[in-house]
Amino acid sequence: EPPDRPNDFSCQTQDMRIVTCTWSQGGNTYLYGRHSPKYTLSEEFSQKMVPCTVSCSEQCSCSWDIGQQRICNITVTVENPLGKKTATDIFDVTHRIYPAAPFQLWEQCTDTEITLYWKHRNKGTELFCQTEVIQPDGKVELHNSSDVQLHYASITLSGLQPYTEYTARVHCGAAKHFWRWSEWSEARTIRTKEASPSGKLDIWREITPVLGGRNVTLFWKQAPSFRANGRSISYEVTWEKVEDGSKPESISFSSVYNSTRISIDNHSYRISIMAKNNVNYSLPSVLIIPRATGNSRSILSTEELKEEQVNGTDDGIFISWEPRHTYDSYIIDWCNFPMLQPCDLQWKRFGPNTSSALINSAAFVPGVRYNFHVYGSVANTASLLEKKTGYLRELPTLLDPVVEKVELTFNAVTLSWDSYPTNKSQFGFVRGYHVYVTPIQEDCSLKGSKKHVLPDGSVLCKYTIENPEEKRYTVKHLLSNTKYKLVVKAYTSGGETPIVNFIYIDTPFNSNMLYLLVLLVIVPSLVAAICRWKMKWVKECCCPLIPSPNKSKVLSFKEFKISSEKVLKISDCIPDMLAVDNKAEAQKL
Repeated sequence: EPPDRPNDFSCQTQDMRIVTCTWSQGGNTYLYGRHSPKYTLSEEFSQKMVPCTVSCSEQCSCSWDIGQQRICNITVTVENPLGKKTATDIFDVTHRIYPAAPFQLWEQCTDTEITLYWKHRNKGTELFCQTEVIQPDGKVELHNSSDVQLHYASITLSGLQPYTEYTARVHCGAAKHFWRWSEWSEARTIRTKEASPSGKLDIWREITPVLGGRNVTLFWKQAPSFRANGRSISYEVTWEKVEDGSKPESISFSSVYNSTRISIDNHSYRISIMAKNNVNYSLPSVLIIPRATGNSRSILSTEELKEEQVNGTDDGIFISWEPRHTYDSYIIDWCNFPMLQPCDLQWKRFGPNTSSALINSAAFVPGVRYNFHVYGSVANTASLLEKKTGYLRELPTLLDPVVEKVELTFNAVTLSWDSYPTNKSQFGFVRGYHVYVTPIQEDCSLKGSKKHVLPDGSVLCKYTIENPEEKRYTVKHLLSNTKYKLVVKAYTSGGETPIVNFIYIDTPFNSNMLYLLVLLVIVPSLVAAICRWKMKWVKECCCPLIPSPNKSKVLSFKEFKISSEKVLKISDCIPDMLAVDNKAEAQKL
């Protein structure tokens, strides 16, 4: 195939004498050896061939000395037996300056400035340079400067942080007729000098009353606005009485420490903590410990505050408090690991216009109760305002209440679990209890209960006690002389554990039923037996063969008496039949 036209053909110079032209090769011609494409360069103004040797790899290039010539018209020709193609570049040499990369960089610096110097090979050419500065956080800044045609150039970078590493490199281009940037110089890493620590430490305290005074545990950390500004840092803690102006006491700590404990009496104290490096001290952070009033946490009030329950979310534990206009800031403290003694006290500060916060920590785990204390601070003096307690997420309680007492009647059972704890040892706030009951041989359907179905399909009766302090419950409407199984479960917002262990009871026989049985069965039976035994006497009394006339209605006429007996006159009654009994009966009548 014939050759392709050379692409991207252009020429440039670094020193106004040696010109280098470059271009891209075309596609494969599939001709090799002496038939492969041949490149030649010519200068049209001088009508001469360019005396250079072409070399090709990724790109083709050719360099030669142009002497004093300033305007050039260069043509590159590519040719093989099947054809040829050309490309032309007309240029002013002064407009095609591609400077050499700056070299031999060095610097002078203070705590906030770096002056960077470098050398260049483009003598007599005014350059425009650009310095790239990489900040410690990875952010890139570009600074422009002009080269004044000396043996070296420089730029001053200001507004830097003390004792901080920066990385810089430089490239340049022609100032008058910019063509393109040079290659970058080698990158140079520079550290600014040390300065006094800037900002203040964030400090806090925990106060524990002891005999004759108080132990004050001091904590400090570097606030976001604090900068050490030095190679090594230490801390100095100073405390003195406020009233009598006694001589201050102080102690120093290396950078690995962030807390200490001091002992003070019951007077008011001023405590300050400063950071120190090789240059100087930071500004002091101050705490005022007022005169002791008998409360280990609240320094200004002895009132015992009630702990309020707070709720956790997936992102943390939400704390809110009532704002007071007398304070210039608020502090919340807590322990990431409340079971540790002493715990790792944490704290966070908030502005005067804040009344809520979401407290989060990677150490927070479900099922652990965290206690929070909200303080108000004014004039470096803090006082306890509110107490909060809560879980990131509540879990079911680990242990069931132990039923310590069972009181039985024939139709009810009373359960007591007095010693069951509802404090911080639980995995959630105990919201109440569930009592489950069922007969052993069948499903339960007691009056006043709700149905609860177990995974195996059996049905229990469920009773709910919503007061966690109520630890006694009576289940009514049981059947007498029946076996039941029962269990008491504590529940939290996280639910309750599965039902595993039951307690078993037998309700006693109903004595009232026995009395009823006696009345309805035994007494009638006894009466019947007596009647059978005295049948003749009963028959004589109740159903005689010949009734007594005195007991008959036949004598209900107007009375005619002889002595005390009623007499029936024959004229008053016309008999149907007349019979005469034996002599004894007749005599009796």
